[in-house]
Amino acid sequence: MKQRLWFTALMSLVLSFFMTAYVTWLNLGFSDLYVTQWMRAFSMAWPAAGVISFIFGPTVQQWSHRLAGQR
Repeated sequence: MKQRLWFTALMSLVLSFFMTAYVTWLNLGFSDLYVTQWMRAFSMAWPAAGVISFIFGPTVQQWSHRLAGQR
């Protein structure tokens, strides 16, 4: 369980960090407000991504095993 929590926290951190950077850039471009808006979006996205990853992670892992022909 400890490894699952660490994995969920780190994976959701990395994904939400880069996805919010990208989407903020798409919406605003590199303006004076970019970093402020990005950090605002990231601070809201990371907790949501963490909860979603923790809840759906085991199911998605099962799907990936099936798709890879491992189960």
